[in-house]
This record gives sequence, C-alpha cells and structure tokens, in this order.
Amino acid sequence: MKIAQEIRAGNVIMHGKDPMIVLRTEYARGGRGAATVRMKLKGLLGNIGTEVVFKADDKMDQIILDKKECTYSYFADPMYVCMDTEYNQYEVEAENMGDSLNYLEDGMAVEVVFYEGKAISVELPTTIVREITWTEPAVKGDTSGKVLKPAKIATGFEVAVPLFVEQGDKIEIDTRTGEYKKRV
Repeated sequence: MKIAQEIRAGNVIMHGKDPMIVLRTEYARGGRGAATVRMKLKGLLGNIGTEVVFKADDKMDQIILDKKECTYSYFADPMYVCMDTEYNQYEVEAENMGDSLNYLEDGMAVEVVFYEGKAISVELPTTIVREITWTEPAVKGDTSGKVLKPAKIATGFEVAVPLFVEQGDKIEIDTRTGEYKKRV
C-alpha cells in the first residue's frame, strides 16, 4: 500500500476494480482543507481515461506488472503477435497498442507487459532508428531559427525534422514524445 502523494507518473494503481496507469500527478495544498493529489489515469484493460482527486494521505494498492523481452512477429487481425526466446507467442489487442504502432516493424525487440498472466500492452525502447521514406527538399534561405519540416518513416508516421535531413537518411526518434533526436 502506498499513499497518494507517493504515487508518480508511470505507476499502476487499482482504482475501483480496474488497474489504471498514472499519466500525470499534481500535488496541491489547500488553505483550510487537506492537501490533495489530482491524477490523470488511463485504464490498462479498457483504455478509458479519467481524472481523479485523492486526499494526499489516501492509501491505494500499487500493482507491479510483469514484463518480458520479446520480438514482434506479425499482425493477425485484431491481434499483434510477439514471441519470446523460447518460442512462446503472446497476443496483444490492437486497441491496447497505442502509439507503439507508429514505430512497429517485423523482428523488432519489444517488452510485452502482463497483468495477471494476460498480455495487455507493449513497451518500446526509449529511442529507435528509422529511415526517412519521404520528405520535402530544403528551400535555400529558409534557415532563420529552428526550422522543421515534415518527414515520413516506413510505417507512415510523420516526424518533424530539421531542414538538413533528406530522404534516405536514418534518424533517431524518441518513442515517448515522437520527436526527432538526431541523424545517425
């Protein structure tokens, strides 16, 4: 059991009967009232978002999720199938994949997250390297300040990149924010 003010973004807690992942926490001290913690939560199983206000000393169950290193294999509508080193296959529903679909490629190393023995989502590495499949050519003289242009990777996901990046270049992308990090 943890008290509400110790919970941080990324933790998983039980809210009612559903496990919820904490997206954001905001601590506030009231004048005459007790301190409160406002949390933005997202359901692990149903992908339902909500905002809840707890008293700072409310107790709640924190859940530790199991994770396993796997390799993404293929898409079998509506499931994404991943395989571990012992050739066990785990199916993750398409609606639980979230933003990871923007970067997913065959044979990619991922971490499958389990809740009570059921595969519920996939976590990607923090940064990945992808090749630019399309981008506009840079316009000469258009370089005042930090100028970005749209570029697409093989999955169709669009990333804002600096002007010097060209089609065919490999870039590093932060999977948490979806932002360009550097050219590789």
